[in-house]
Amino acid sequence: MKTVYTCFCTDVIHEGHLNIINEAKKLGKVIVGCLSDEALIRYNKFPTISQEDRVELYKALEGVEEVVIQNDMLYNDVIPEIKPDYIVHGDNWKAGPEKSIRDHVELLLKEYGGKLVDIPYTYNEDVKKIDLQLKEKLAMPEYRRKRLRQLLKLTPIVKAMEAHSGLTGLIVEKTVVEHEGKLDQFDAMWISSLCDSTAKGKPDIELVDMTSRFRTIDDITEVTTKPIIFDGDTGGLTEHFVYTVRSLEKMGVSAVIIEDKKGLKKNSLFGTEVKQTQATIEEMSAKIAAGKKAQLTDDFMIIARIESLILEQGMEDALARAHAFVAAGADGIMIHSRKKEPDEILEFCDKFRKDNKETPIVVVPSSFNTITEEELAAHGVNIVIYANQLTRSAFPAMQQTAEDILKYHRAKEVDDRLMSIKQIITLIDEI
Repeated sequence: MKTVYTCFCTDVIHEGHLNIINEAKKLGKVIVGCLSDEALIRYNKFPTISQEDRVELYKALEGVEEVVIQNDMLYNDVIPEIKPDYIVHGDNWKAGPEKSIRDHVELLLKEYGGKLVDIPYTYNEDVKKIDLQLKEKLAMPEYRRKRLRQLLKLTPIVKAMEAHSGLTGLIVEKTVVEHEGKLDQFDAMWISSLCDSTAKGKPDIELVDMTSRFRTIDDITEVTTKPIIFDGDTGGLTEHFVYTVRSLEKMGVSAVIIEDKKGLKKNSLFGTEVKQTQATIEEMSAKIAAGKKAQLTDDFMIIARIESLILEQGMEDALARAHAFVAAGADGIMIHSRKKEPDEILEFCDKFRKDNKETPIVVVPSSFNTITEEELAAHGVNIVIYANQLTRSAFPAMQQTAEDILKYHRAKEVDDRLMSIKQIITLIDEI
């Protein structure tokens, strides 16, 4: 009997999947691949049920003879092993980023004479409703909040991109790229006080209050599903910080990062050029401990941001603070630098990792931007935050457009570099 292989990455079986199985049965013995969690988060979306539960879901389908784990989105692990006579897939992978996967599969099959069968993708209201329900489930606070901790176990490094509005949230949510035959996407969103303030035309001095910043979170959570890391600045007074923690938990935020400074907030990248006051180890530790005591779930994370390198207080001070803050309950350490080279960041990571193998390390490579995620991960970094690149890319583009319209007294000269409204609204889902 011929062998037929198809790969699923779904949490819910609908009419489209059953159609794939039925068509596959006509060709021979059906083996279903369950795309692993590690591959799934790069390829598609975060699963709402465990990998084990997905395997059992697929095994229960009539006509399925066997279910295997597929660890490689390019099928490199299953095709050489199984050598299926046919691979069956919906024809939705004939265009877009997934086309590179299809092309690669086709090459693997040609090596021994296997065939690729594209089945017309099922589009109807029932399928659309199920897809929408899955998205809504992913967006629910209890699912979103725990996702950062889950990602830290699944991927060598979590990639977070700043978002400061519903639209930028959608860009982070939906941007998927194909590079060297593989798909990739961001894992999380960073809601920066700098970008939030800038979008409102306000200075980055904690002038925008938490109520306003929470509205930004609401705008983003209404239209996205990825986990959120919130920039909590100094955290404010300890008595205020505990309420912030509770509020963020309820909203489904995964983590808050607070820095060990006090007084009027000034952007860290000014360093010692402006007067900045660093909180004592005892003050910051007390704030962390109070926040951990106040939180109601085990999912939420409080991450301590250390400013010692920015303020030229030295490596030993940074390390002493890191260990003290972990002892106070911090779920992660963010180490910051404004130097163009990553040397002091890597030195900190290496020294911290000698004594602490587990606590997540967070970095923000805004100034030392030549280092790759892979290089950072090799030194023990777990989360990389691209903290302001969307804001910084949008501003010069908008300014140039405004200047050109004023110069030419019409919009024709700027039209070639504008995205069409039709393209923009394709980002926005309709119910």
